[in-house]
Amino acid sequence: MSEPQPTVLLSEQDVAARVAAVAEQIAPRIDDETVMVCLLTGGIWFAADLTRALARLGRLTKFDALWLSSYRDERHSYGRCEVRADLQRPVLGRKALIVDDVFDTGLSLSEAARLVRDAGASEVLTAVFASKPWPTARAIQPDFVAWEAPPRFLVGYGMDVAGGMRGIPYVGAMD
Repeated sequence: MSEPQPTVLLSEQDVAARVAAVAEQIAPRIDDETVMVCLLTGGIWFAADLTRALARLGRLTKFDALWLSSYRDERHSYGRCEVRADLQRPVLGRKALIVDDVFDTGLSLSEAARLVRDAGASEVLTAVFASKPWPTARAIQPDFVAWEAPPRFLVGYGMDVAGGMRGIPYVGAMD
């Protein structure tokens, strides 16, 4: 049985405008030696668009990825973050920009920042496409947020339901 269609919250054009706007904020804080660290798998869409938006602004970042998992295929975090694949590119002495699709519990972003700091990055910056409100304080706050999202179950633009709907070019809600 297929999932019901999501309610559109941000159109494809709105997504593109928000990526361009956050790239404008990020560009002055990074240089061409900065390593963009994409959090897999949801961060791929935002990282790809952000990389191109930064390039249009004259910032040609390096690229790497971390594969962390705290959700498996569930709608709620299971409270632990497991590393499935570590960094491949050296970040020692370089700025790192960690990029993810959505910030809710903060667990993945916090763990990624720790791993990148431990790998020797000179500065760790974080950027998320969507930041959802959370009822308690989180260990980390993103440096850059493209969109302050409502407290809904989001899909599209990298965000998924049990591994599906990530490729929808807009952001929708499933609740």
